[in-house]
Amino acid sequence: MNQQRPFKVLGIQQIAIGGPDKMKLRQLWVDMLGLEITGNFVSERENVDEDIAAMGKGPFKVEVDLMQPVDPEKKPAVHATPLNHVGLWIDDLPKAVEWLTANGVRFAPGGIRKGAAGFDITFLHPKASPEFPIAGEGVLIELVQAPPEVVQAFAALA
Repeated sequence: MNQQRPFKVLGIQQIAIGGPDKMKLRQLWVDMLGLEITGNFVSERENVDEDIAAMGKGPFKVEVDLMQPVDPEKKPAVHATPLNHVGLWIDDLPKAVEWLTANGVRFAPGGIRKGAAGFDITFLHPKASPEFPIAGEGVLIELVQAPPEVVQAFAALA
């Protein structure tokens, strides 16, 4: 590794759960466990229709994204991996991407972009490659730029 890590992973921002029918997912997460639906995101390009549920409050709120495919025949198949991905709050996303890339971590295509919840995001690839030998070992990992209030809240805990 070259130099000290110039960013921090602050905490869990989200978990994304995929299934063929998000209403079945809502039955458990909303009706039974009591999470609140706080939004919806639909993207033909990303083949996803997701309800955004939430647990916790304020800067420590964690999203549980309940996802179904727009078209079950197309990719990405958001329903094929029930625990689709985990999202991590990052205090400085551009620095994280630069440092991780320089240290051999493979990112999925798409770069840094706006995510469903309005934060800048990018994804670590689930599979390594010869050029980038470090990856999620089968798990898709989303890195999410934490807004200032989340960075401050986690700093206050430390």
